[in-house]
Amino acid sequence: MFERTLFVGQSGKEYKYWIYALDDKFGSTPANYVFVREVEPGWFEPIYIGQTKDIHREIFENLPRWQCILKNRPTRLCVHRSRNNELERLAEVNDLIQRYRPDCNG
Repeated sequence: MFERTLFVGQSGKEYKYWIYALDDKFGSTPANYVFVREVEPGWFEPIYIGQTKDIHREIFENLPRWQCILKNRPTRLCVHRSRNNELERLAEVNDLIQRYRPDCNG
């Protein structure tokens, strides 16, 4: 059974994300994602927030901030599948970054 979590942006808008293991595989779809560390059961601290036009083809190891992500010891990857509209994905990413200020988005 898959779990979900809710992230709330600076704007107050709510975004529902599915919670996955770090090594899970994904189908071909645009998505936003959040590397998180579970600090207590059900409580996730965002480490890095990003977006991609195809999460199936995304190579996270090529992210410019990959070493920062690893250093912060992520425990899960949260994913919100979205539309093809990159501007909408970027607006969501920016809304969440403004609220949570993850270490690796700085």
